[in-house]
Amino acid sequence: MQGVKVGLALGAGAARGAAHLGVIAALLREGIPIDVVAGTSAGSLVGAVYAAGMELERVIQLATHLSWDHLVELTVPRMGLIKGNKLLQFIRLITRNKTFADLKIPFAAVAMDIESGEEVVISEGLVADAVRASCSIPGVFVPHRIGERLLVDGGVINRVPINVARQLGADIVIGVDVGDSARVVKVNNIIDVIMQSIDIMEREIHREKVLTADVLIQPDLGPIASTNLEAATSCIAAGEAAAVQALPRIRELMEIRRIDNQPGYRYN
Repeated sequence: MQGVKVGLALGAGAARGAAHLGVIAALLREGIPIDVVAGTSAGSLVGAVYAAGMELERVIQLATHLSWDHLVELTVPRMGLIKGNKLLQFIRLITRNKTFADLKIPFAAVAMDIESGEEVVISEGLVADAVRASCSIPGVFVPHRIGERLLVDGGVINRVPINVARQLGADIVIGVDVGDSARVVKVNNIIDVIMQSIDIMEREIHREKVLTADVLIQPDLGPIASTNLEAATSCIAAGEAAAVQALPRIRELMEIRRIDNQPGYRYN
């Protein structure tokens, strides 16, 4: 399928984002190339680690042993409950403090300027700063400043960044949506209140946007909460299963694009 660029658009979903690892694992095992990656929030973290060249098996092993203690430290509330320094240090470690120019494939992270409300696509500078900004869930993490912009979680404005993957040059975009499906959630604390509110808002805003993907993968994550890091193994398995189901359509589209790109021939 030479000449056909496949892009992943990895969506927001906090702990449910571990499913992205299962999707990537299945695609690579089946010989589907991943030429560009765009990510929002948890999707930006997984996408950055893959683009930085960390071995997928190591990332999966890390994800199954991760706890919130590794990522968060509470602060006196001003612009967020969690300062985010531990998260930034973690991202620097797993991306090897690389810049976008150091990555093995094109990658972009999506954030939102909380002051202007604009979508911000970050594709230069330190990868860790971009991912930290993209993961800054409003009200939970303190926003992250890059230059003149004060940035928060891109899921607020672009949960599954399909358009960004196209901008990176993808001929075929595989969207991976790990956001909460409509379901009743037990709310126990302020974090749950914030996360559930954002999940509901994102679901309503982006209901039609995700349909612009050439292939949309929606892992069956059932009742797994977006705060449940302990469910990483189940999320990864669900992502892998959903990707396998999508393989026939992905291969069909790749063949169509390959033929379509041949000089003097157009597929109708």
